[in-house]
Amino acid sequence: MSFHPLETNLSNISRLSDAQSRSISAENPTGERGRGGMAPVPDEPNHPSRDLGVGWKTRPLVKIAAGQTHTLADIEDSGAIQHIWMTPTGNWRHSILRFYWDDEENPSVECPVGDFFACGWGQFAPLSSLAVCVNPGSAFNCYWPMPFRKRCRITLENLADAEMVLYYQIDYALAEVPEDCAYFHAQFRRVNPLPYKEVFTILDGVRGRGHYVGTYMAWGVNNTGWWGEGEIKFFLDGDGEFPTICGTGTEDYFCGSYNYENQKTKQYQEYTTPYAGLSQVIRPDGVYQSQTRFGMYRWHLPDPIRFQEDLRVTIQALGWRRDRRFLPLQDDIASVAFWYQTLPFAPFPKLPHRDELEII
Repeated sequence: MSFHPLETNLSNISRLSDAQSRSISAENPTGERGRGGMAPVPDEPNHPSRDLGVGWKTRPLVKIAAGQTHTLADIEDSGAIQHIWMTPTGNWRHSILRFYWDDEENPSVECPVGDFFACGWGQFAPLSSLAVCVNPGSAFNCYWPMPFRKRCRITLENLADAEMVLYYQIDYALAEVPEDCAYFHAQFRRVNPLPYKEVFTILDGVRGRGHYVGTYMAWGVNNTGWWGEGEIKFFLDGDGEFPTICGTGTEDYFCGSYNYENQKTKQYQEYTTPYAGLSQVIRPDGVYQSQTRFGMYRWHLPDPIRFQEDLRVTIQALGWRRDRRFLPLQDDIASVAFWYQTLPFAPFPKLPHRDELEII
């Protein structure tokens, strides 16, 4: 049985590897061997480690000023990110994660931090899946493998007007990357409201060879009634007007059914599973929280959608008219598409302006 040092799962966890384990945090910002916990005690009269000295939790966090970008990791080697944990304060939609692979000028990941971790409405919602976990009190975790051959650079930009605090840990392994490993990508999009009779584009402009591995959507409804009749479509390798893969309904794609409804309570039923879920339902409170909002994820881990040349992904927004005709909806829809592909890649569309990102 073949085995590579960067491949770890339950079936081969007992096998020895030549990979070198490393981790970046505020206590070891370079990830170098034997360089963790070396920061001096800050010259602050009330610092918790003032009586203990170096090695006693002197720098567990970073502060990112308003309008500033902080480099979380800059690794010049070959290997793979294996796990990321962070707990950011502030406005999650206005905190922008970017990942750059192998000295590429443009980011392969550009996404608000909340949406990247499937928590797009700026409110905590627990989530347990294989690729992403959101744990109490606001702990974001992802386990997407992210190989790189020359360099990995990760930044976080604070678009907000106030300073933010970030605790974080980036766990990775150094090893040679197999030739057939593609690069991880994640792209955010948001339209509010969706124009009448237009479909929502989750992803477009992808060129190269790869496979699509996941979708997260933060969907805010602007009508009463059921909103999830729309079909998702995957246009592969030169598809024209019609796609190769066509779904049957929004909740069907996210592995639910019949309105996500609990038949006993007659309410939306949240659920999280290893591969799919309705992880968040924000219900109206009768005053200013007037709209219902949903967070949904679907990870194509056992069933990646493979493409050889190009890829486009869309989803319809459909509800019902009173006479049982479909109603094209004008909802507030945001998405994150996750995929792997070869380099080089097409630059992403420009990220929406801060005001267009805002959750209102």
